[in-house]
Amino acid sequence: MKKLMTMARQFRDDENGAAMVEYSVLIGIITAAAIAIILAVATFVQGAWSTLCSALSSSTPGCTMPS
Repeated sequence: MKKLMTMARQFRDDENGAAMVEYSVLIGIITAAAIAIILAVATFVQGAWSTLCSALSSSTPGCTMPS
């Protein structure tokens, strides 16, 4: 019985699982931020490309919009 109580205390005091959860949450936040930044940059680049293509369409007939 004493060994069981000792094992229960060790399990209660073990913080490895908590650290793993914290790192998992941190990785999730970093991933979400990276995806948001990539989407924002993609929107900006698409807008800039559209503006450039419109400006050059009269002098360059081969300008096409990416899909």
